[in-house]
Amino acid sequence: MAARIEDYGLIGDTRTAALVGRDGSIDWFCAPRFDSAACFAALLGDLDNGHWCICPQGSSWHSTRRYRDDTLVLETDFVTPTGKARLIDFMPVGGEGPRLVRIVEGVRGRVPMALELAVRFDYGSRVPWARRVDGGLEFVAGPDALHFSFDVEMTARSFTHAAEFEVGRGQRMPFVLSWHPSHKRRPPRMDPKASLEEVSRWWSGWAGECTHRGEWREAVVRSLIVLKALTYRPTGGMIAAPTTSLPEAIGGMRNWDYRYCWLRDATFSLYALMMNGYTTEARSWRDWLLRAIAGQPELMQIMYGAAGESRLSEFELPWLDGFRGSKPVRIGNLAAKQFQLDVYGEVMDSMYLAARMGVPRNPRAWGLQKHLMRFLEEHWVEPDEGIWEVRGPRRHFTHSKVMAWVAADRAVRSVEKLGLAGPVDKWRRLREEIHCEVCERGYNAERGAFTWFYGSSLLDAALLMIPLVGFLPASDPRVRGTVAAIEKGLLNEGFVVRYETDQKNDVDGLPAGEGTFLPCTFWLADNLMLQGRAREARALYKRLLGVRNDLGLMSEEYDPKRRMMLGNFPQAFTHVSLVNTAMNLTSAEGPARHRPSEGPPDGPSA
Repeated sequence: MAARIEDYGLIGDTRTAALVGRDGSIDWFCAPRFDSAACFAALLGDLDNGHWCICPQGSSWHSTRRYRDDTLVLETDFVTPTGKARLIDFMPVGGEGPRLVRIVEGVRGRVPMALELAVRFDYGSRVPWARRVDGGLEFVAGPDALHFSFDVEMTARSFTHAAEFEVGRGQRMPFVLSWHPSHKRRPPRMDPKASLEEVSRWWSGWAGECTHRGEWREAVVRSLIVLKALTYRPTGGMIAAPTTSLPEAIGGMRNWDYRYCWLRDATFSLYALMMNGYTTEARSWRDWLLRAIAGQPELMQIMYGAAGESRLSEFELPWLDGFRGSKPVRIGNLAAKQFQLDVYGEVMDSMYLAARMGVPRNPRAWGLQKHLMRFLEEHWVEPDEGIWEVRGPRRHFTHSKVMAWVAADRAVRSVEKLGLAGPVDKWRRLREEIHCEVCERGYNAERGAFTWFYGSSLLDAALLMIPLVGFLPASDPRVRGTVAAIEKGLLNEGFVVRYETDQKNDVDGLPAGEGTFLPCTFWLADNLMLQGRAREARALYKRLLGVRNDLGLMSEEYDPKRRMMLGNFPQAFTHVSLVNTAMNLTSAEGPARHRPSEGPPDGPSA
């Protein structure tokens, strides 16, 4: 059975990733892409569903771990009664296919070590054909092959390969597992030591470009490294998380596949990267977006595959019991076909910001944006599934309408401030119309707060975005009332839950039960700062930093009672929020916004 979500560390090569437990076991690895079928799936099942463990023999040992400086090279130290050994895990960036490189290094004394390798293709369901080749092992099943190189004596038993060996001070023993298409020759041998130095320089060089010099730099840089690791380098697409089906409540069914590119998450990531000096990533994502929605932009989906694929059909894997028995395990995501109005605002906002920050213009970009605005002009009045991807009936979600306003606002600003040509008078009227409707229909005077959807009395933490996107200032009594209501109604032991549910729970169409939502808790800290409550904002931010695991990684949700992470891991949305809030709290000129807003439109607020 898997340990806790926070017991894992991330390694990756900007094409795919693996999760390594503090016990030295790689329990999740998809190849060759983030969304490919896993060949190690013990994370969502048991050891027989695939894993690769290297650790000391016996049980009398303990481990500590860290990343090597500002890199994605993971070092785990095992201390035993006879000595100390170090396990160095990383994935080289570049090359023809992904490789897992593991180096066992003796630090002091002599340490007996054990290795166990169980390859199971297609999410743990296919036992491969294994054969010895040129002093190594090759595993083949269908389209996939893995080549394993090693310098110890291996034995086979029960479709698993194992070894016992000893490492002394100064010794280094490398192990390399390389993926390649089964119909092609295996990749050439590599020098693990040289590759370690090369990948360390690559990550350190990238991290060194970060322009953030304020407080909490270590946390910010680590989060930016996570965002880079979740970028699919060949295309520029940004995935939400490298895992699927890690539950939002242990034993629950809110288990989703996050190995895809949500436009919302990507635009948030884009902002965090650009504001810290990474405009190359912004340009790559912008070009990825143009390709993904080419043809008929009005049919834009809320998410795509890493290369822009639109078919993300959802199905279940019955042979996997799920993380700690949390079924079902899902592949694909049905929400890809949902109508979520807010993504139009997020796309328009990020494109505007990219242009303001000097990202070289693509001549097709503005044409696409105008096409999206024509669609929005006709369809903003329709109900949608909203930011939380409800699987109940569509509704007029207040946050969705606010983000439709953002789309119109950024279209106006693109004309006014960037000198682009467009029907600005029409967009100004649209902006005013949406603003008036939201203030009239999205605000509940009885509760003194904006609410989840029109006519509702239920709270929604997404409405903490209202001042962050410039819809209304933080000083507006309606915004203050919304923040106060969320503090009273959505806080769970100091962390924010996403929304209230009524007894029928007929809004999201799913059984109740999930953890607190970490990005929303960061948004609350932003609002406190904007309201001049700096001490409370900083205290909340420090509480959030305390949730990170020992490697600085965070999931999507958190159970404050059990003090454990929930949801897919590590989560881009959470790390983006960590970065943005750090900037807000340390800005020399006062709180910076999540977005490049300059306040509500001219004239009196509705």
